[in-house]
Amino acid sequence: MTASAPSVHLGDGLTVSPLGFGGMALTPVYGEVDPDEALKTLHHAVDAGVSFIDTADIYGGGSNEVLIGKLLKERRDEVQLATKFSLVGTPGTGYTEVRGDAAYVRQAVDASLQRLGTDVIDLYYMHRRDLRVPIVETVEAMAELVQQGKVKHLGLSEVTAQELAEAHAVHPIAAVQSEWSIWSRDVERNVVPAAAGLGVGFVPYSPLGRGFLTGTVDALSLGANDFRRRIPRFAEDAAEANQFVVAAVQAVATELAATSAQVALAWLLAQGKRLGIPVVPIPGTRKTHRIDENLGALSLVLPTAQLESLDKAADAVVGSRSAQPNWVSQDRE
Repeated sequence: MTASAPSVHLGDGLTVSPLGFGGMALTPVYGEVDPDEALKTLHHAVDAGVSFIDTADIYGGGSNEVLIGKLLKERRDEVQLATKFSLVGTPGTGYTEVRGDAAYVRQAVDASLQRLGTDVIDLYYMHRRDLRVPIVETVEAMAELVQQGKVKHLGLSEVTAQELAEAHAVHPIAAVQSEWSIWSRDVERNVVPAAAGLGVGFVPYSPLGRGFLTGTVDALSLGANDFRRRIPRFAEDAAEANQFVVAAVQAVATELAATSAQVALAWLLAQGKRLGIPVVPIPGTRKTHRIDENLGALSLVLPTAQLESLDKAADAVVGSRSAQPNWVSQDRE
């Protein structure tokens, strides 16, 4: 990490690196993963200055937390650790339930702490809202974990602006995590302004459009077990139409002697500044050189004309970003 890339402060005092690392990529959602190579990738991320590591109890059925636990065993003091609870199932096979009841909150955090091999989680997210349980009750149970010293800060993932406000009234929320990128901008309507108004930071997942925005993903050649096959905007007709946004990103990259990934991340960082909110994207990768490439976005400044070009391309995106059933929909607001 360069001197020009200072730490970012999220919400109620959580300080993290300006780019994080999304751990889901190190589980078999986009194809098979070599555990040894995955651990090397994590170590390289920390070596490069990426201290904010994000996982969840469902990634790999808990195996991702175990993997990150191996990193923490050697480098706990260098990492700000985020994990999540509430979804039951796995991203690859689908979800069977969402649980936000207090008993499950207590059960889930203890299981995650054991897998991670640590005694405290820096940022603990509710992964999705359990619509059967008032969000106030879930956050009250999460707040008890802070009082017990098991968790330092609280987060919410894919919530509405109203849910964020209700939760924040119970206990300070450090960050909201939702999908946000050039081709996923729905959160800008309500959730981002609400978070900015409350002093809550934002952690965009899939900031590279699950690889699509980099121009390296052929949506028609995805493996049989690739999670993206279930996402509507990766379907044949939508993927073909969405090449427009890929071309726009590539054009800007060529103009600025950058890569498409760097442009997509730089746009998101610029968007955070335009909307007045701290933004820490968490791109995931299996390859160490991609980490170095992504960090190049921190020093990339997008001129106004290029920002306008990318904004225009975003308006042409086709297809829903969600592969989830209605009861864990990302489109409730």
